[in-house]
Order: sequence, then C-alpha cells, then structure tokens
Amino acid sequence: MLTKGETRKYIEAFKGKVVRESKANLSKKRKRVTKKLYDSIDGKVEVFDNSFSLSFEMEDYGLYQDKGVSGTKNKYDTPYSYSSRSNLIGLEYNTGIFAKYAKFRKIRPRDKKGKFGTYKTMGFILARSIKEKGIKPSLFFTKPFEKHFKKFPKELTERFGLDVENLIAFSLNEKRLKK
Repeated sequence: MLTKGETRKYIEAFKGKVVRESKANLSKKRKRVTKKLYDSIDGKVEVFDNSFSLSFEMEDYGLYQDKGVSGTKNKYDTPYSYSSRSNLIGLEYNTGIFAKYAKFRKIRPRDKKGKFGTYKTMGFILARSIKEKGIKPSLFFTKPFEKHFKKFPKELTERFGLDVENLIAFSLNEKRLKK
C-alpha cells in the first residue's frame, strides 16, 4: 500500500510531465502567439487519506485548441462546432479579436490596386474563414495526458478506480462548457 507521501510524489510527477509536454506541444505546433494559453497551463494536486484531487487549468479556449471545432464546411471528430446560422454578435466579437491578432502579426488585406485594407477588415476575413473551416484538433494536452496515464502506477489506478475518460473530463472541468 502506498503512503500519502508516495501517492503525492507519483501524482505530482504525472502532473509535471503532462504540463511540460502540453506546453512543448503548443510551441511545436506554433500555437503560442501571445503566450497567454502557454502560461495558463497548470495543475493542482491534493492528496487525502482515501482519495486525491488532480485538476488541470488553462484558458477556456485551450479546450477548443485541443479538441478542435468543426466548421460549417470542414467537419472534425469533436464535440464542438460552429453553427451555420449567422451570429452577428459573435461575429462582431470575433472580428475584434482577430483584428488584434492581425495587427499583432501585421497581416492586412490588399485590394486589386495594392492599397492596404484595415485590420478590422482582416479580422472579419479571418473570423469568417475560421467559422467555415473550423479549428483542427491539435490534441496538445490530450496526447501527453493519455501517454502518461498509461504509465501511471497500477496500484494507484486500482486503488482509486481511475478511468481515463472520467479523469480527463473532471480534470478539465468540461461540464461547465457543455451547458
């Protein structure tokens, strides 16, 4: 039987590996534009006599980057999707976000005469494109989690009756996103 200290050691090591590899995957996949998502990835471990708590935290949009989002034209195996119905408020909101992205990356459209358009126009173009094409699943978090969970000590998984699907859902607190 593992002691409370040994249990904490295994879980902390697991958490550290998942966080490190998730951050590395973001960098490799070039999804680290502002470092906001990268810096937000963290985990929290609490160990009690008969149970433990492990939670991972990240910016909300991290789930969409990890699991992906089906567009109106491109479909992915993901629980999230954009609606084909026009959402004016959402589009205006996203236009502003993507306008900031375009300005950060210095991306501007040009007309046929070579004159530059505005960042707001580029934001609209980007938002419309992402709505149609969706966001391809990157699995930057899911792959390291599953990889290291397979190596998790059998004694811990049996003792606490751990199930990968339930642990991922609970750890990421996906319930709040499925309202």
